Amino acid sequence: MPRAGVDYPGTWQAFERWVPDDEACREFLAGLRWGEKFTCPVCEGHDAWKTSRGLWMCRSCGRQTSVTAGTIFDRSRYPLRTWFAAMWFLCSQKNGVSALGLQRVLGFGSYETAWAWLHKLRRAMVRPDRELLGGDDVTVEMDSTFIGGRSQGKRGVRYANKTEVVVAVERAHPRGFGRIRLRQIDSSQRSEELFEFIRTDIAHGTILVTDGETSYPAITRRLQLRHEPVNLVVSRRPAQEALPALHHVASLLKRWIAGTLHDRVSSDHLAYYLDEFTFRFNRRTSRSRGLLWYRLVQQAVNTDPHPLDVLQHKM
Repeated sequence: MPRAGVDYPGTWQAFERWVPDDEACREFLAGLRWGEKFTCPVCEGHDAWKTSRGLWMCRSCGRQTSVTAGTIFDRSRYPLRTWFAAMWFLCSQKNGVSALGLQRVLGFGSYETAWAWLHKLRRAMVRPDRELLGGDDVTVEMDSTFIGGRSQGKRGVRYANKTEVVVAVERAHPRGFGRIRLRQIDSSQRSEELFEFIRTDIAHGTILVTDGETSYPAITRRLQLRHEPVNLVVSRRPAQEALPALHHVASLLKRWIAGTLHDRVSSDHLAYYLDEFTFRFNRRTSRSRGLLWYRLVQQAVNTDPHPLDVLQHKM
């Protein structure tokens, strides 16, 4: 486990001493990316020297490599320290920050720059090799909620302007919650997408608790999961009592979207906002904001650049 003051700065004052300039930022990234030895991306050689431009020159093949090449910092016109400060600000705020807030605090000339930075960072918030939810005899509550504006002028069409989001939450014993997973799904292909979500995010041996919806029994049988449905009609229990963890997380998600993001969340990019909420919630017990910053920088050096035209592309 990384330690404050040894592997990362624990406070803003320590941050200013830790990475006072771009050269210090490059050295920090090099340690995260290559560890104690540089590794050439072409020949995988370890023998290299630094040029006056801050590049690593491989002695074996002569390839010059930047520590930011292939990362979200690649070809950025802004100083690395501004990136580091943006990540610190993003992680140090309990509920994150909106693009407008980031634009104001860093003095960007345009809203678009702040929006692009936040979306680049959101893509670094999910590790592709992260652990599955649940496990042997661990209880996971699962259901869906709807995100978006209210439909107007459409009687009987309750969710016309909303996007469906699947929510899965570990129950902690004797009380409390564990980790979560969120995924935006297409309601027109609901059964198939629920199956894929459970297959890729829920571990074998998990006890899956859901409402009485008919899609779940067939899915859990196929995936050999223990299923404990709660029929809300028969039990006459309010949903928030039958599935308390799930409804608590869904409520926090909607409050975060309304409060921090001011409901300015497009369905085209909703999945990445869900990734940010998951990143924060699953690290809510961390005593050090610096550790969140460290994890984000660590993942940023392993995340593709994602230029603006890719960020703006609809999912």
